[in-house]
Amino acid sequence: MTHKRFILYSRSYCHLCDDMVTALRALCGDALPIEVIDVDLHAELVERYDELVPVLMGVEEGHSPRQLCNYFLNENNVRAFVAAQAS
Repeated sequence: MTHKRFILYSRSYCHLCDDMVTALRALCGDALPIEVIDVDLHAELVERYDELVPVLMGVEEGHSPRQLCNYFLNENNVRAFVAAQAS
């Protein structure tokens, strides 16, 4: 079985970021860990994600991280990521 997790690129003062964490936990519960990273603490992340936050990435062991959504939770993408079997 592969290990999956979420990374949420966020900001501390972002209500959309807070809303995405709440929606993600409501959808998935504690099924997968969520790592929240404040982009403002990393210049390279500000450059990459500045106006896109929140950005939710799905991370699966042995695969490149996959952007699932930004601004608002895309439940279909999250469900597909959680349900997908490793190929």
